[in-house]
Amino acid sequence: MTTSPARVGQESDFDPAQLINEYQVGVWRYLRAMGCEASLAEDLTQETFLKVIQRPFTVLDPLATINYLRKIARNLYISHHRRAGKVIAVEDMQQFEMVWNEWVRDANGEAFIDALTDCFQRLTDRAKTALSLKFKDQLSRAEIAESIGLSEHGAKNLMQRAKKQLRDCVDRKVNSDGVEN
Repeated sequence: MTTSPARVGQESDFDPAQLINEYQVGVWRYLRAMGCEASLAEDLTQETFLKVIQRPFTVLDPLATINYLRKIARNLYISHHRRAGKVIAVEDMQQFEMVWNEWVRDANGEAFIDALTDCFQRLTDRAKTALSLKFKDQLSRAEIAESIGLSEHGAKNLMQRAKKQLRDCVDRKVNSDGVEN
């Protein structure tokens, strides 16, 4: 006699706390990568798991589970934007999904985060500062240029080159399973 896969919301070996523990970080990171603000990502992550607990689904394997959770999270994010009267370009979402699936191969994106962190550390100090000012502090290009002693055009070029270096480095790392070419 074979045992059937666990079904969420039914008596079985299924443990909602374990599901949340294993996949919560990955769902949150996925939402953040789509451009979701941190507090909204937290809310939508909670809503994702509430929907899963309230509506049964068959737990097959980790990849199928995380894909199902991401689908719920993505739909909640899109619904949130629609209620707010904002438009999300479908082409952008499809491009995002393609890149996400190529680079993030585990449930929580740990390998991607490790690769990005390592690649970021390889940038010049000036490039790290410029990108941090842009994405962490959300300064304008003019403010970044003034801060690092470049013209606005020079700051733009520096950040473009740094982003390309990051993209190429991360791509090499994740597509060679951590062994950089």
